[in-house]
Amino acid sequence: MKKTKFPLLPSFFAIALFVGVAQWTLTQSLHAQDTTDEAAAQEEVQPAGGEKSLFDMFKAGGWAMYPLGLLSISGFGLIVYNFMAVKPGPILKTDVAAQIDEALQGADVAKAKQLCEENPAPMTNIIGAGLVRVDTNDFDPEQVKEAVEEASAEELAGPYILINYLSVVGSLSPMVGLLGTVSGMVKAFNVIEAEGAGSAQALAGNISEALITTATGMIVGIPAMFFFFFFKNRYGKITSRVGRMVGDLQFTLATALKSR
Repeated sequence: MKKTKFPLLPSFFAIALFVGVAQWTLTQSLHAQDTTDEAAAQEEVQPAGGEKSLFDMFKAGGWAMYPLGLLSISGFGLIVYNFMAVKPGPILKTDVAAQIDEALQGADVAKAKQLCEENPAPMTNIIGAGLVRVDTNDFDPEQVKEAVEEASAEELAGPYILINYLSVVGSLSPMVGLLGTVSGMVKAFNVIEAEGAGSAQALAGNISEALITTATGMIVGIPAMFFFFFFKNRYGKITSRVGRMVGDLQFTLATALKSR
């Protein structure tokens, strides 16, 4: 029987879309910066304290912004992917389950197997694994139960992996941001040691790097952790329905075989 895993294509599209938007934003920021520089060259007086662009903030954050950028892209792609994949339809195949139930009511195990093979999904794969061990002449419910449990452990573990990666993104992002903070503060103290506390501009740049990386780590990590628990709870509800549906189908088969 074919094993079905969630297609990764939606996540690739999501990541590609995110990268495209990010590239467009950076391009616009660079264009705005160039325009500002040209205007400043033409004017003798330039107002101080202007707002920084996204690209300026990215540069000010230092090296830590690069891994944080990768983590943000990964988190965004995983969120979009799980919104598409973690829902009852692709996992339960309720319409196919109804057809399998009709076949099992008539003790038509061959047709039920065919339906499972033609409609691969976690639920149908679990049912199909149990039907493989069905002997209509000498039905042993324990063998079917063992096959279902073995298949459930394998089939239901796969989708949860991509949910769990959100936890990885949510945990690593603040840590990388904190590491960038430490790096920026070390640079600031090195400036104080070398030039004294009077070099305000150099100190401001290093402190800015520290604060930007901290904020970015939180901005990336907080949504990732929120959606990790959101999808975890949603998936838990779906898997509980899988167990109930599989149990109902086993009962239907056992009843049909006993009444023959």
